[in-house]
Amino acid sequence: MKRPTAREADIALLLEGTFPYVSGGVSSWVNQIIRAYPEYRFALVFLGSRREDYNGFRYELPANVVHFEEHFLYDDLPAREKPRARAGDEPAFEAAACLHEKFTSGAPLPEAMQAFKSVAHAMMPGGQLPLDDFLHSKRSWEIVCDRYRKYCTDPSFVDYFWTVRIMHAPLWKLAKVANGLLEVKVLHTISTGYAGFLGTLLHQQRGTPLILSEHGIYTKERKIDLFKSEWIRDNRNVFQRDPTELSYFRQMWINFFEWMGRFCYEAADPIIALYEQNRLRQIADGARPERTTNIPNGISLQRFAPLRAARPEKVPPVLCLIGRIVPIKDIKTFIRAMRSIVNQLPEAEGWIAGPEDEDPAYALECRNLVQSLGLQDKVRFLGFQKVDDLLPKIGLTVLSSISEALPLVILEACAAGVPSISTDVGSCRQLIEGLGDDDRALGAAGAVCNIADPQGLADAAVALLRDETRWQAASRAGIARVERYYTDDLMFGRYRTVYEQALARAGKGD
Repeated sequence: MKRPTAREADIALLLEGTFPYVSGGVSSWVNQIIRAYPEYRFALVFLGSRREDYNGFRYELPANVVHFEEHFLYDDLPAREKPRARAGDEPAFEAAACLHEKFTSGAPLPEAMQAFKSVAHAMMPGGQLPLDDFLHSKRSWEIVCDRYRKYCTDPSFVDYFWTVRIMHAPLWKLAKVANGLLEVKVLHTISTGYAGFLGTLLHQQRGTPLILSEHGIYTKERKIDLFKSEWIRDNRNVFQRDPTELSYFRQMWINFFEWMGRFCYEAADPIIALYEQNRLRQIADGARPERTTNIPNGISLQRFAPLRAARPEKVPPVLCLIGRIVPIKDIKTFIRAMRSIVNQLPEAEGWIAGPEDEDPAYALECRNLVQSLGLQDKVRFLGFQKVDDLLPKIGLTVLSSISEALPLVILEACAAGVPSISTDVGSCRQLIEGLGDDDRALGAAGAVCNIADPQGLADAAVALLRDETRWQAASRAGIARVERYYTDDLMFGRYRTVYEQALARAGKGD
């Protein structure tokens, strides 16, 4: 696919590990947003891990994307075989040490941001703190050794050394990206993390207004990832370690992402969450309350309402999990629930509709679990599917995730009149049961169960599939809730205001 390039654009979207390479709810939302505003010229800056981790675009770039660039943060990180010894700029290293101390000591955020600005400037191409100094200088080596002796609770210096490298080296790559980015009027990052760090650099360099939209709280999601497993990179390989062995390194990563989140919160205005619980979490993590707001996702009624008429008269005994085959979606709980469901409803089927290439080892484990439970004739792996084709054929959508934000799949199912069973994560209870008296009065659009509770999920699903009156009531409640609170017209109107206000600030030089 041809990659467009331009010298200027209206809005730059900063995208970490999502659109256009990765399918899913966040990517679908990005695609929606770009296409909703054909009058704006968008530039896309994709940040990925390694080039080999991505197998091509999953989405066609909309016509109003005038510029696309990609950067892979963990490519080309190993040191040169025979690096030239460097002394290192002492004032620059002292500024970096000052920044570290301000955050570890809990100094006021404005003080830390001023220190950050100084360090960020030194990291820019031609600055006093180049990447080579971080990788090869004597001063850098002394700091790494000193902090290992003072703070590290793990005996492996080698693991500590390479963790520090893989954690910090991408920051210089981002500084280079910021230095060379085309002219844009507004920055819009879809997360904190490395994308938020890039947005903060650009905001400080150029004064460009920065918008932050968080679908999930980045630091919370990274904690979940790091609890499951921890990745450490040496100069040849990436290998997986048991998290119980590397608790100190896991905490290093968590602290690192929390710092970057605070940098981004201080620079961004507005700071947008999908629902109130996450907005309060942003404030607790350092966001200024007056800058925060909620804009929930929205879906197209024109697209999904016609699917109601395509459904057969009898409710299909089909449960469908629509999502990536990855641990955070806890596919195994759904599979285990299907064993109990089939025991009670022999005609029931479970469909798993999502790509398997993001974590092939986990996908294989899921397939093996299906075999071991004797469900090979009842549970089907469909791969990536168009949700429009699936919804008229199923009786329930299922989310067994251990973490979600405001999942589009529940909204899409509601609009099509399909009830949902979901774990009690993110805003899922809000979407199914309602928020506030007027919303709750519409009724439940399905059922909510506990995380990692196959029997609870199975019982909730069987209760709905066996009771057609209850199923129909859940279908009507979902339709009413989406039509009142979660249409794309509502979402696009709110984001249009956000963009107009940011562009107005850009025109005033803010």
